[in-house]
Amino acid sequence: MIEIEPEPAVAERLFGDRIEVARRFTAALGEHGEERGLIGPLEPPRLWSRHILNSAVIAPLFSPGRVGDIGSGAGLPGLVLAIARPDVEWVLIEPMERRVAWLTEQVEALGLDNVEVVRARAEDWKSGPVLDAVTARAVSALRTLVPITAPLVRNGGELILLKGASAGNEIEAAQKQLRKFRVTDARVEIVGEGILEEPSRVVRGTVR
Repeated sequence: MIEIEPEPAVAERLFGDRIEVARRFTAALGEHGEERGLIGPLEPPRLWSRHILNSAVIAPLFSPGRVGDIGSGAGLPGLVLAIARPDVEWVLIEPMERRVAWLTEQVEALGLDNVEVVRARAEDWKSGPVLDAVTARAVSALRTLVPITAPLVRNGGELILLKGASAGNEIEAAQKQLRKFRVTDARVEIVGEGILEEPSRVVRGTVR
């Protein structure tokens, strides 16, 4: 029997009337995530706090429009954000077939009509700079991430990238790439202080 972390009280505050959908997704990921190679064996007991809420707390940062999630994997943050923000169109970009299958199944099972799943690497995106924003979580260092995310974003659009404690150092190390790909006002924002035990960090910047 897989032990999934009990739902923290703050979950309902973050998801509002979408909490039931969030519960269904979390239960499915907790039950099937390890066997399908989506999460490690240590993750179900901390699934809500470490993964689901860490993703959901950044939902208010996005404006209505079309947002890409690079390397969606298990659906973190893309599916979680799609649940929390049904007013935003989400494009989940993931190259691995088994992960694409999972994402597609979940979109259908959860009735998410605001999600498109695209099997591709971000580098192979053919549609040009058409997205209003791009997000990613646990994909790669910022200096590697900027060249594959910024080209997907329209002029004036945003990068909103979930990062760890070294986010500030990553910005320093990525100055060359930020300049080359015209990302301005790159900064770290801490989201969820006073709400989550461990707040989320994002690197935000505008593509011009």
